[in-house]
Amino acid sequence: MSPLLDPDSATDAPSTLIASAQRALRLLEAAARYPKGATAKQLARDTGLALGTAYHLLRTLVHDHYLERRDGCYLTGPAVAGLAREESPAAGRNRLNRLLTLLSGELSAAVYFSWYRQGEVQLVDAVAAPGAPLIDERRFRSGAHAHSAGKTLLALMSAEERRAYLARHPMVALTPYTLREPAHLPMLPRQGPQRAAPITQYQEYSLGTAGAAVPIVAGNGIAAVSLSLPMAQAHRLAAIAAQLRTRLSEDFAAVAFGL
Repeated sequence: MSPLLDPDSATDAPSTLIASAQRALRLLEAAARYPKGATAKQLARDTGLALGTAYHLLRTLVHDHYLERRDGCYLTGPAVAGLAREESPAAGRNRLNRLLTLLSGELSAAVYFSWYRQGEVQLVDAVAAPGAPLIDERRFRSGAHAHSAGKTLLALMSAEERRAYLARHPMVALTPYTLREPAHLPMLPRQGPQRAAPITQYQEYSLGTAGAAVPIVAGNGIAAVSLSLPMAQAHRLAAIAAQLRTRLSEDFAAVAFGL
């Protein structure tokens, strides 16, 4: 997706941690594809990382036993095997929650992860922030046409999926600002949707709340990471929505769709 921040930058600690973790995961995944080991240059090329960045992260991964270095090549280490034994659906949800918590703290906004599964828009996890409480979740499925995450998922659905969804969950007015016509809903391409501007809503779902969402697409899976703010902070929405888009990467999709 979008470019990640320099992992050696000290100007923005939360985003630095997210970027470094994501890049380290990419290196681990790349190393796992080479049972006999791969050089730092091979792994840097496979992951698209600068060689210096790759060396820095590889040293850390070796130190923590996630990788081993033998004859100038890197192989997965014993800590990876331990992770594989201990991983569970609950562990996956915990990892997702930690990522959302980092984003919420960095953006000072409530942050949500939702996806389209089994014909429904489902809220998977959400984290509030001081001064930015969570939206009312009770209408999340039926009000997908009104909140930014739902509008994003509807925009990614096929025409047939969207028609079927809106037939089950009609576009009723939740506030005076709610869109009522399917033709007025935004559309996004399934290929490269991250290049589109974040989808926003102002008081369409609930009075006094604004929101924005960015899409995540992995294979046939579609999801959205969204944020919400009180209308008193709506002047921040465009800037932090753009910031959210630059913070996400394909590694977030790997965590999210691995649940």
